[in-house]
Amino acid sequence: MTPHTRRLTTAAAITAAVVAGYWGGRSGLRAPFQHSMTGAVHPTGSIIYYKDPAGRPFYSLTPKTTDEGKAYLAVYASEDVSVEPQLATSAQGGRKVLYYRNPMGLPDISSVPKKDPMGMDYIPVYEGEENDASIRVSPGKLQRTGVKTELVGKLPIERSIRAPGFIAYDETKLSIVAMRFDGFINKVAPVTSGAHVNKGDPLMSVFGQELLNASVQLIVEEVTGWKGPESEEATAAGARRDPRARVVGARRRLENLQVPAEVIEEIKQTRRVPDAITWRAPQAGIVTERIAVDGQAFKAGDVLFRIADHSHVWVMAEVPEGELGALKPGQAVAVHTKAYPGRVFTGKVGVVYPHLTKETRTARVRIELPNPDLALLPDMYADVEIATSSDEPVTVVPASAVIDSGSRQVVIADLGDGRFEPRDVKLGRRGSEYVEVLEGVKEGDSVVVAGNFLIDAESNLSAALRALTAPPKEGSP
Repeated sequence: MTPHTRRLTTAAAITAAVVAGYWGGRSGLRAPFQHSMTGAVHPTGSIIYYKDPAGRPFYSLTPKTTDEGKAYLAVYASEDVSVEPQLATSAQGGRKVLYYRNPMGLPDISSVPKKDPMGMDYIPVYEGEENDASIRVSPGKLQRTGVKTELVGKLPIERSIRAPGFIAYDETKLSIVAMRFDGFINKVAPVTSGAHVNKGDPLMSVFGQELLNASVQLIVEEVTGWKGPESEEATAAGARRDPRARVVGARRRLENLQVPAEVIEEIKQTRRVPDAITWRAPQAGIVTERIAVDGQAFKAGDVLFRIADHSHVWVMAEVPEGELGALKPGQAVAVHTKAYPGRVFTGKVGVVYPHLTKETRTARVRIELPNPDLALLPDMYADVEIATSSDEPVTVVPASAVIDSGSRQVVIADLGDGRFEPRDVKLGRRGSEYVEVLEGVKEGDSVVVAGNFLIDAESNLSAALRALTAPPKEGSP
């Protein structure tokens, strides 16, 4: 090997070591069924490079020291991340050795055992392995590179969908106060915008000519004994009617004008037309708007008060289009606001609106939640977290097990005895920790969840060697 080739090979080893150091550190992932390789390994071979003693990603081809004066650690050939050299025997388990390949991945093969210029043994390729996509990694390297595996199982896909939103009124908890007749406001009660009222609290006293006429007609009916043909008020068949009575159904007219039942009963009993009628709050809530003032004239239909019940509110969240398939009414929701850091308001999904906002490609989701202490105010910003889950358990692998290149998704299957095989998989739904697998692996298979990029690199190296090299002819040197 020329000095130039030796430098390239050593530089490649350093690059592989950097990759191994990075991906090997990604071992803090959840793996309930993982294998951990143990056992003391003594380095052999020549020194191929030096690494930082503190584990930082710094390397050198020659001995050197850190700024603190600590010497770089030597990395021997056997400690490199390439496949561990195997003993140069003519057969293993009865299998025939076809040829030996260069341990550094160079397109160089031999029909007899040999070593490369750095003292590393050539790796035997056995009969049947020339087209085998699996690779073999020694227990020592599995330990040093932090390779961990986990069993494929069946679990429900659980994921939290986060989205922004804002607090809105519950549309079923709104009411307005509007008269059904023309009239005047005599006096408004001490109720202002922002004040809380209970159902039945007085809001104002009003007067109207139509109200006065219907009250007089009611008194006439009571005095003359005439009853209109309304339900439960019809006179008996053949009963004599008072010709003076010209009114029919005065009570019904008052009810249609929304005069309270207690006021109607008072008119009937006292037989006196009140100068004004006290109008009361139709529900409990906050007065969001007061238009009524003393002495104001109003027309039928004019809104004088708006009242909203804040004890139950909605959160209108904007959920991305890609998350809609996981949403359904009834799912639990956690709501966070900037006004109350650390406090979590709990509710549930009420409605997923059946249309998208084309500018943002989001759909509006209505979340219903109680607000007994009135802490949540309309138009307040909120962050929502919707807990979603698949209806039934599905075949899943940890998200860290998937190597996704965009057009291809691969997992590394652990075949046992240090053998690994890359497998193309077809993925389904993604959860927070697991991914559904539709094809490629089945329940009970073991897949690599940490260090899989290193094994994938080794697999690609083996595939490249099979494409670039061919077994030597019988009798060739």
